[in-house]
Amino acid sequence: MASWAVKESKTCFPLRATAKFAVLDNKDSKGLSAPRKSSDLTSNKKIDSRKDTETSNSDLEAIVLSTLEAKGEISDSWTFAQDLGVDHQSLIGTFKSLLVDAYVIDEPLSFSYWTLTEEGSDVMNKGSLEFQVFSAVPESGLTMSELQNIVGESVSKIGLGQCMKLKWLKKSGDKIIRITSNVIDQTASYLKAVHNNDSNIPEEELKNLKKRKLVQQITRKSYRITKGPEFQPKRVRKMADFTKEMFGNKDEMPAGTHWSELTFKQVNLNAMGATVLGGNFHPLLKVRAEFRRILMNMGFEEMPTNKWVESSFWNFDALFQPQSHPARDAHDTFFMKDPHQANAVPEEYYEKVKDTHQTGGTTGSIGYGCVFKREEALKNLLRTHTTAISAQMLYRLANQSGGFTPKKYFSIDRVFRNEAMDATHLCEFHQVEGLVADRNLTLGNLIGTIKTFFEAIGITQLRFKPAYNPYTEPSMEIFGYHPDLKKWTEIGNSGMFRPEMLRPMGLPDDVRVIAWGLSLERPTMIKYRIENIRDLFGHKADLPRQRTAPVARF
Repeated sequence: MASWAVKESKTCFPLRATAKFAVLDNKDSKGLSAPRKSSDLTSNKKIDSRKDTETSNSDLEAIVLSTLEAKGEISDSWTFAQDLGVDHQSLIGTFKSLLVDAYVIDEPLSFSYWTLTEEGSDVMNKGSLEFQVFSAVPESGLTMSELQNIVGESVSKIGLGQCMKLKWLKKSGDKIIRITSNVIDQTASYLKAVHNNDSNIPEEELKNLKKRKLVQQITRKSYRITKGPEFQPKRVRKMADFTKEMFGNKDEMPAGTHWSELTFKQVNLNAMGATVLGGNFHPLLKVRAEFRRILMNMGFEEMPTNKWVESSFWNFDALFQPQSHPARDAHDTFFMKDPHQANAVPEEYYEKVKDTHQTGGTTGSIGYGCVFKREEALKNLLRTHTTAISAQMLYRLANQSGGFTPKKYFSIDRVFRNEAMDATHLCEFHQVEGLVADRNLTLGNLIGTIKTFFEAIGITQLRFKPAYNPYTEPSMEIFGYHPDLKKWTEIGNSGMFRPEMLRPMGLPDDVRVIAWGLSLERPTMIKYRIENIRDLFGHKADLPRQRTAPVARF
């Protein structure tokens, strides 16, 4: 039985029920809150013998049906469960089972009442904070520090304000003195009234007590049960299927086991089966397919990005990102526990990258002047960007047989970052990246390539803003004008890879690499008018919306 229930509770009083037939006054023996006598029920001996014991579902069904046969209704399932000494939810399960076969009809009841919180019980016993403060102040008055020593800092802070609001106390110099000699602790009086089930408390006072978290309102839901159209004093189970045991010589079979003696559930032979839904592409895949088509039409070749786990060497060090960079901390990156380290990296290239970090190597740079640690470089992680793959592709391009040849590469795949999740950020997302490696490229080539791509996806108004990236110089943030939001929005990042990244790979001195990237989620959200990224990707994704999303065309 729930601890806040009903008729014997001394910390609650009844309100008005929502059902029109219920009378909820404790003094009315016909109301929902009034106790019922065992003589009001049939099968009294059965009921009494089941007090404080587990009652089986079949026994409950028999008691419910016999009660309905004798009285015609069960006026309140809550009080009925109490009289039986059974859990209310178990009784509701029995009702629902009978409801399926139309043995009963249920009518919802709702019964609300107020009860004291733990703080409210404490205030009822000790008095309100304002009354405690008033009682602590003698006729001669006292200082604030003296008051805090008596009642405590928190009580004095809240209670003193109430006392002054009620004009019980006032400040006179550095002292707090009484204005009146006798006060009534109305708050404690109202709480005692709640405790004693007094229903004459003004509604405004109850709201005030609730606002102060001294009382809480509880709604108890139950049912009124009456006979249904298929009611019988004893339940006859309907069979769902024919079995071979039901067929045979009726005269040789036990009574009630032949199919002709059984009742079967109705079957609608004309009902159509459930519609079988075909597969569908996720909106991200639809936008990804469109981006791939656009980039391939621009002459780009897709990079193999199906390896999500990378070493810190390729993810950070090869990009000339210092080992002390904040992005390499555990609160920004997911590091692998097992396997903890990569098996190997190209040793000759590793030494060049190490020298570049420490002294600048042969690039003309001064490097970072740091101690380059091998154990840091070999740490495995979930890649934070697909630029780790770009570095590997450029390294292969520099060391391929026949020497360097110009290339255009792109990738669209998943990356991972240890970020706080909100409406626009997830711990994993998809990055779109493109790069062009050729001789004597300039910033103008980068801007032209970016404009060509974004115009193909329908973003024609672009702006560029100088930015900083560890592995590109110069670097630019890309802003596009959002026609729905009527403002400029950041849509990507770009830059030219630094010599400190390219020269250790072995690329010729006149080779430049321009690169740019953006997330796949942001243009997808704009395309399909999705405000929260969690509705697009993850366990909270809106599946019906995904199923009906149109093909992406820009």
